[in-house]
Amino acid sequence: MPSSETLRVEALRGEIVESVHRVSVAVMDADGRLHASAGEPDFVTFIRSAAKPFQALPLVEDGAAQRFGVTEEELALACASHNSEPAQVEAIRGFLTRLGLAESDLACGPHRPLWAELALADAARGEFAGNEGPLASNCSGKHTAMLALALHHGWPTHGYHEAGHPVQRRCKQVMAHWADLRETAIGEAVDGCGVVTFAISVRSLALAYARLAGSDQAAPRNVVRAMMGHPHLVAGQGRPCTALMRAYPGRVLAKVGAEGVYGAALPERRLGIGLKVEDGHTWAAVVALWAVLEQLGLDPPPRVTEPMFAEVPVRNTRGEAVGVLRASGKLTFV
Repeated sequence: MPSSETLRVEALRGEIVESVHRVSVAVMDADGRLHASAGEPDFVTFIRSAAKPFQALPLVEDGAAQRFGVTEEELALACASHNSEPAQVEAIRGFLTRLGLAESDLACGPHRPLWAELALADAARGEFAGNEGPLASNCSGKHTAMLALALHHGWPTHGYHEAGHPVQRRCKQVMAHWADLRETAIGEAVDGCGVVTFAISVRSLALAYARLAGSDQAAPRNVVRAMMGHPHLVAGQGRPCTALMRAYPGRVLAKVGAEGVYGAALPERRLGIGLKVEDGHTWAAVVALWAVLEQLGLDPPPRVTEPMFAEVPVRNTRGEAVGVLRASGKLTFV
């Protein structure tokens, strides 16, 4: 069992702790100093969709966004793990059409919407949200942005998602820059949507978010402004990323990654957060992020502004609350 002082997430059934989710956290400032930590700040993990803001940056930096008239909304969707809500899907469809491409050019596969209520409604109808193709993927905005980057540079659009393709090499170059790593120090594998995913430490993830949110350069400022200005597109209804950025406009940047990962930042304080629940529990990561932000002194605390994510009920098959996920322990401040 972890030390009682170590930040963790406990799963209670009734009043008894049934299981414990270990959490590794790093809080870094934009100058590369560790501000606070929990667990193993050098824990290496695949950051999954928490990489999306950095994968979207070349679209702006290389001039593709200007060339193709990419809107702030479309840039937010390039960074999104969206719900496949109709407005989100249609916005990406319009972006793709403007590029002269079709849904069949997307390499991502479809899946049920991430918003539970929409997924249940679709399941009852036996369909996805009016769309059974790749546009239903939560990553379709990222894939469309990558296709735009390929078109801009004259690179092949076929295979744009594969390791070794110039699009993926460019994204890795950007990730390495913001995380202050050599490209050879970043691990690679295939993400759930088919593109390359990066393995770095939570410390490096925190540094990348601190530098991104604190940058005065035009491209990162555009990406951050798009995400914080359109939080409903970055995730959607019922989702923690959207809830946080709506509750703290301009004060919190948040992006989920699969398997218990979060990247976040407090731009006013030039602090970045990298977080990984080591067993990959999705809701434990949400509870842990709420606790980290509270311990960092975010005012008012997230448990006040968005209490539904501070402690998450454990439910049985009847829908009854029989326990709760809650954070316990503390960050260690340097």
